[in-house]
Amino acid sequence: MAKGTVRYWAAAKAAAGVAEEPYDAGTLAEALDGARARHPGELVRVLRRCSFLIDGDPVGTRGHETVPLAEGGTVEVLPPFAGG
Repeated sequence: MAKGTVRYWAAAKAAAGVAEEPYDAGTLAEALDGARARHPGELVRVLRRCSFLIDGDPVGTRGHETVPLAEGGTVEVLPPFAGG
Protein backbone atom coordinates (compact mmCIF):
# COMPACT_ATOMS: atom_id res chain seq x y z
CA MET A 1 0.00 0.00 0.00
CA ALA A 2 1.17 3.48 -0.83
CA LYS A 3 0.40 6.67 1.05
CA GLY A 4 -0.31 9.91 -0.76
CA THR A 5 -2.85 12.68 -1.27
CA VAL A 6 -6.24 12.86 -2.98
CA ARG A 7 -7.10 16.39 -4.16
CA TYR A 8 -10.71 17.24 -4.93
CA TRP A 9 -11.67 20.03 -7.32
CA ALA A 10 -14.91 21.98 -7.90
CA ALA A 11 -18.03 19.80 -7.37
CA ALA A 12 -15.92 16.94 -5.97
CA LYS A 13 -14.46 19.28 -3.35
CA ALA A 14 -17.95 20.49 -2.40
CA ALA A 15 -19.28 16.92 -2.19
CA ALA A 16 -16.34 15.66 -0.10
CA GLY A 17 -16.34 18.71 2.15
CA VAL A 18 -12.54 18.84 2.01
CA ALA A 19 -10.00 20.02 -0.54
CA GLU A 20 -7.67 17.09 0.04
CA GLU A 21 -7.11 14.06 2.21
CA PRO A 22 -4.63 11.21 2.46
CA TYR A 23 -4.90 7.88 0.70
CA ASP A 24 -3.49 4.54 1.77
CA ALA A 25 -4.04 2.37 -1.30
CA GLY A 26 -2.25 0.36 -3.94
CA THR A 27 -4.47 1.33 -6.89
CA LEU A 28 -6.75 4.14 -7.96
CA ALA A 29 -9.74 1.82 -7.46
CA GLU A 30 -8.75 1.23 -3.82
CA ALA A 31 -8.25 4.97 -3.21
CA LEU A 32 -11.67 5.76 -4.70
CA ASP A 33 -13.30 3.00 -2.64
CA GLY A 34 -11.83 4.65 0.45
CA ALA A 35 -13.16 8.06 -0.61
CA ARG A 36 -16.63 6.60 -1.17
CA ALA A 37 -16.58 4.98 2.27
CA ARG A 38 -15.52 8.23 3.97
CA HIS A 39 -17.97 10.42 2.02
CA PRO A 40 -21.13 8.45 1.16
CA GLY A 41 -23.82 10.35 -0.67
CA GLU A 42 -23.12 13.13 -3.14
CA LEU A 43 -19.42 12.33 -3.64
CA VAL A 44 -20.33 8.82 -4.80
CA ARG A 45 -22.50 10.35 -7.53
CA VAL A 46 -19.92 13.00 -8.46
CA LEU A 47 -17.11 10.44 -8.80
CA ARG A 48 -19.04 8.65 -11.57
CA ARG A 49 -18.56 11.72 -13.79
CA CYS A 50 -14.97 12.60 -12.85
CA SER A 51 -11.71 12.20 -14.64
CA PHE A 52 -8.50 11.57 -12.73
CA LEU A 53 -4.86 12.54 -12.89
CA ILE A 54 -2.23 10.43 -11.16
CA ASP A 55 0.89 12.47 -10.47
CA GLY A 56 -0.10 14.73 -13.36
CA ASP A 57 -0.81 11.94 -15.87
CA PRO A 58 -4.40 11.38 -17.10
CA VAL A 59 -5.96 8.02 -16.31
CA GLY A 60 -8.20 8.13 -19.38
CA THR A 61 -10.14 4.93 -20.04
CA ARG A 62 -7.80 2.58 -18.13
CA GLY A 63 -9.50 0.42 -15.53
CA HIS A 64 -9.02 2.02 -12.14
CA GLU A 65 -7.96 -1.31 -10.66
CA THR A 66 -5.00 -1.36 -13.10
CA VAL A 67 -3.69 2.10 -12.18
CA PRO A 68 -1.01 1.82 -9.47
CA LEU A 69 -0.43 4.58 -6.94
CA ALA A 70 3.03 5.64 -5.82
CA GLU A 71 4.26 6.43 -2.34
CA GLY A 72 3.90 10.18 -1.87
CA GLY A 73 1.80 10.49 -5.02
CA THR A 74 -1.19 12.65 -5.81
CA VAL A 75 -4.60 11.73 -7.20
CA GLU A 76 -6.44 14.71 -8.71
CA VAL A 77 -10.24 14.31 -8.88
CA LEU A 78 -11.61 16.47 -11.71
CA PRO A 79 -15.34 16.79 -12.27
CA PRO A 80 -16.54 18.01 -15.67
CA PHE A 81 -15.93 21.73 -15.99
CA ALA A 82 -18.20 24.19 -17.80
CA GLY A 83 -16.66 26.96 -19.79
CA GLY A 84 -15.44 27.92 -23.14
